Amino acid sequence: MAIDTNTSWKTTLIISASPKCDEASQILLAQHHRIRRSDSTAFLLLTPEEFPAKLENAEFLERIEKFVQVHRNSFLLLQAPVYGKREWEILSSVQNRFLGRNLRVIPVHSTADVVKGILVIAKATSKPSVVNLRDQMSLACTHIIDRSPVWGMLRGMEF
Repeated sequence: MAIDTNTSWKTTLIISASPKCDEASQILLAQHHRIRRSDSTAFLLLTPEEFPAKLENAEFLERIEKFVQVHRNSFLLLQAPVYGKREWEILSSVQNRFLGRNLRVIPVHSTADVVKGILVIAKATSKPSVVNLRDQMSLACTHIIDRSPVWGMLRGMEF
């Protein structure tokens, strides 16, 4: 899969210091994004092989817990070429363990998916895009209320 390296949008990305992220980092650098590496990053890339045989392993879950505590918006990218029973069990176990927390678990298949996911999330959460998205949502709500027959009927009623 070819990855578009001619993007005009640039940002600073905080990604894992793990060697598994090296290929994704090289692609992002080729797109002229700035990369900060951290052991407790906003984007944590894991593979099913890194998970212990018993998914309840306290030491491994503490690593993810620390990651979630450090970052306001944290994303765990679980990379596997094919999602079988074990991969779905891992995904489900992590999601259940961190339900209601600021961790989003995203299944990805390849490095290209990792890069695409990081860029989409970074762009959607960056300041200009968030403000633009909030404005569009506000406009959509206003449009729905203005055109809604229920709201029209309620406006016409006298209380």
